[in-house]
Amino acid sequence: MTAGKSYSLKGKRVWVAGHKGMVGSAIVRRLASEDCTILTADRATADLRNQDQVTAFIRDSKPQLVFLAAAKVGGILANATYPADFLFDNLAIQNNVIDAAYRNGVEKLVFLGSSCIYPKLAPQPIREDALLTGPLEPTNEWYAIAKIAGLKLCESYRKQYGCDYVSAMPTNLYGPGDNFNLETSHVAAALLVKAVQARESGASRLDVWGSGKPLREFMHVDDCADALVYVAKNYSEDLHINVGSGQEVSIAELARIMLDVTGAKAELVFDASKPDGTPRKLMDSSRLAALGWRPRIGLREGMAQTLVWYLANAAKARH
Repeated sequence: MTAGKSYSLKGKRVWVAGHKGMVGSAIVRRLASEDCTILTADRATADLRNQDQVTAFIRDSKPQLVFLAAAKVGGILANATYPADFLFDNLAIQNNVIDAAYRNGVEKLVFLGSSCIYPKLAPQPIREDALLTGPLEPTNEWYAIAKIAGLKLCESYRKQYGCDYVSAMPTNLYGPGDNFNLETSHVAAALLVKAVQARESGASRLDVWGSGKPLREFMHVDDCADALVYVAKNYSEDLHINVGSGQEVSIAELARIMLDVTGAKAELVFDASKPDGTPRKLMDSSRLAALGWRPRIGLREGMAQTLVWYLANAAKARH
């Protein structure tokens, strides 16, 4: 695969939309080693759901590159509880930022999607062309539909206006800055918290949602940020690009890793009355590999690093 036209960050003004989130903060960390000016905006400066505020921020701050990492995110429980919020808020954020970027001359935009955009029973590993070939996983369809609309919006602005907007679809992420609230977190963060609690309380069991059999791919957020910067520099095509690690484990194996890295002595107890979600979700990231990028952080190593961060930030990380 050809890389397409390259894009230099040297001397550029780069806005990381969603800089306080897990992915956004990782992108900010990664950009610190680049010769660029990093722009951020909290909600008091620009509520991304408000078109006028987004337009004013982009007009006044004049970014040349935008990483659109802002989103309302959550796990199965959060998606089931707040379907309207997940759909409306994410559509509003995407529409406002992408359109304002075009109308104010932003040179390049990288939109972050999610692996949940693909059909529930897509052939594995999941290639980019699997999009819209089958029904979505019902437990996160609201978020998925919003993200599909976002990548199609980028694609349409490329086709109609010639904008250098690209979309990247990260796999399941974990790491510093993750959401560790058990009511709204994703599986990796939730299992880490449960393992820490089991160790601290001396509990004899650790409850895990579902059968433990589903297979998932996980990537450290710092690897993801490095890949996204690489994509910004080296990728310019209509088709979105998968960003994965190739590290696939069962939920049961992931839980065992959590017990291991935390030192908890609990027994895993699987609650089959809870939903498993998609049975397997491994992305085919060969197009990214063909550009020359590879992940560097192994799963066990990355989980151990995340544990250190969580223990140092537990009070705020749970909210």
